[in-house]
Amino acid sequence: MSPIAGIAWLVVLLLGNAFFVAAEFAVMTARRSQIEPLADAGSKRAKITLGAMENVSLMLACSQLGITVCSLLILNVSEPAIHHLLAAPLHALGIQDNVASPVAFIVTLALVTFLHVTFGEMVPKNMSVSAADKAALLLAPPLVLVTKVVRPLIVALNWTANHIVRLFGITPQDEVSSTFTLEEVQSIVEESTRSGLVVDQTGLITGALEFSSQTAQSIMVPLADLVTLPANVTPADFERAVGKTGFSRFVFADEAGVLIGYLHLKDVLRIPLERYQMPIGEARVRSMVNLAATEEIEDVMATMQRTGSHMARVIDAHEQTMGVLFLEDVIEQLVGEIRDATQTHIHERRKA
Repeated sequence: MSPIAGIAWLVVLLLGNAFFVAAEFAVMTARRSQIEPLADAGSKRAKITLGAMENVSLMLACSQLGITVCSLLILNVSEPAIHHLLAAPLHALGIQDNVASPVAFIVTLALVTFLHVTFGEMVPKNMSVSAADKAALLLAPPLVLVTKVVRPLIVALNWTANHIVRLFGITPQDEVSSTFTLEEVQSIVEESTRSGLVVDQTGLITGALEFSSQTAQSIMVPLADLVTLPANVTPADFERAVGKTGFSRFVFADEAGVLIGYLHLKDVLRIPLERYQMPIGEARVRSMVNLAATEEIEDVMATMQRTGSHMARVIDAHEQTMGVLFLEDVIEQLVGEIRDATQTHIHERRKA
């Protein structure tokens, strides 16, 4: 092989190595959320890319095979060509053949290693990671084509690798995971807010992210802070309590202090005027759903929405009442403080 052909093959093999490295990182780091809309819009390239991301184990096997083959051939092809190009200058310097050959080999090894690591590995990797979605759309289709050509060998290698992984108690994954933990999303939002990419003046995004960390006990109103009305209260007494506190809902308690339910102002307004001086009666009182103190806030909201209850009794492991949870408080954890003409309850320690 002539030195020019050897150099040409060196360039080709470096490009091949760079392709497999870039394709590997692109398929691994691309986000499905960016590719799926393009596939839904009819992009054939995006559909192929999604297929590659769903069969990442095969794609990695193909990439590693390509990288290994290119890496092994680079030195074998380049050494004779570069050695031949160095022979004349070395001889001109009076260096004997028994010395010139090792020197030429060392120079070739150093040069090829630099080219291989820099242009065959680091440059394509960094470019692919920096623009993963675009790189995946560009490189995944040809990688899929190469995989189809060498599929029998790839399947054998992948089968062997998967069984070795299982020996270590690890389940192989065939699809790239694009999910983020809550902590990762919070970090992304914080950094985006600091850099000005995200504006969260109302705190809605932050509240939504912190929503999952709350439990029924963490946002309930303890019994000591609860405003209650006696079970024998009249509509007139109820209206006076509304005027005194500004609250629209009250929890009812019997003589022993046991919570029996709650009533909203609009329920009282439906009572005929001739009954305004008579006890409302327990029949009109709305029941409260029971919630465990450790129940997560998402489940709390789902339960209250399903039952149509605006208040819930929070109980401990011994089924003792710890406090009352208001739907308004649950919603405020997500969207921030809600202000209206009347308030559901207060957090001050006092009785109506």
